[in-house]
Amino acid sequence: MSIRVVIADDQSMVRAGFRSLLQAEPDIDVVAEAADGEQAIDAVRRFKPDIALMDIRMPNVDGLEATRRIVEAGSATRILILTTFDLDEYVYEGLRVGASGFLLKDASPEQLIAAIHVITEGEAVLAPSVTRRVVEAFARLPAPQEELRPALGMLTAREREVLELMATGCSNSELADTLVVSEATAKTHVRNVLAKLGLRDRVHAVVFAYECGLVRPGAG
Repeated sequence: MSIRVVIADDQSMVRAGFRSLLQAEPDIDVVAEAADGEQAIDAVRRFKPDIALMDIRMPNVDGLEATRRIVEAGSATRILILTTFDLDEYVYEGLRVGASGFLLKDASPEQLIAAIHVITEGEAVLAPSVTRRVVEAFARLPAPQEELRPALGMLTAREREVLELMATGCSNSELADTLVVSEATAKTHVRNVLAKLGLRDRVHAVVFAYECGLVRPGAG
């Protein structure tokens, strides 16, 4: 089955470039385009794509607000934010409102295609160039949000350990090596953590781990 994609960007030439690139892939189908956040919200509602490529700076409704409204509506569509800006507030706020990935527009075509596949499979993507900024944003957080901590009680000791390792950036294979289990078992633990905490993907598990105070910057 093809991966269904909506492209949201206020520049028509940018949308055309993305469409040309993605349509050349045999397993990707661009089902709609949007010139602002309002159109993006409508396109997601109408076409129910797997992925929405979302620019941040758009007229009327920006990409962050569009992402928030799409996620709050309970859509299964995953949002990959594409922008020329890697400013702290965009990265951190983009993840907080529910984006599953953040990629700069200067990424290579191969990186974009790979990111779409990764997010479709339920993982999450952070451009290496912005990962440091996310950690810096966590470092500026106020005291842990105590109201989040009771949710940790739903996790087993092993699942809590898995969440801590995820927050330090461990991949599934690294989780398996650290816990001395199979990669399949590590994936099961990750799925259980996400399900129990009601989180969309690994990035949001990391956000949760930092915001509830389970881990702090520099702890890994």
